[in-house]
Amino acid sequence: MKVKARIMDENAIERAITRVAHEILEKNKGVKDLVLVGIRTRGIPIAERIARKIEEIEGVNIPRGELDITLYRDDLSTIAKLPVVNGTRIDFDINDKLVVLIDDVIYTGRTVRAALDAIVDLGRPSSIQLMALVDRGHRELPIRADYVGKNVPTSKKEIIEVRLKEVDGENAVVIVENE
Repeated sequence: MKVKARIMDENAIERAITRVAHEILEKNKGVKDLVLVGIRTRGIPIAERIARKIEEIEGVNIPRGELDITLYRDDLSTIAKLPVVNGTRIDFDINDKLVVLIDDVIYTGRTVRAALDAIVDLGRPSSIQLMALVDRGHRELPIRADYVGKNVPTSKKEIIEVRLKEVDGENAVVIVENE
């Protein structure tokens, strides 16, 4: 895989996190009943970063959890015979909460559909909103993010890689393509 373009560096990611944290607070009129749920893998550190930013702004530590959608995927049989399930960790009641699902990239919408199924199995939130660090288009399902760090038009041949220090050792968003 060859890096075609670097579209976000560490500073750009931090600015996007800050802006989105403010947008979440504004849209929800503060933090009452607000919870963040990161979709495994890179949605989790993004959720942590947004939670820290909200805590800086509001002085309130909001609940956050981790969602593993492996068993909810509609392509499960095509990705592995024995899928690795890392587990969901949501240590709070989501009933009547404003849940913000957080992912690194929104593409076809299928990951989000699986996440919605997983969340609804856990309870009945008052609303579910979606945040994606990068929206690359090419939706196959009628799903739209409420909060987007950056919109990046791509071709279907290109791949967006979100690299985060917590997982990958660096903060960057790049477009890669097969050589």
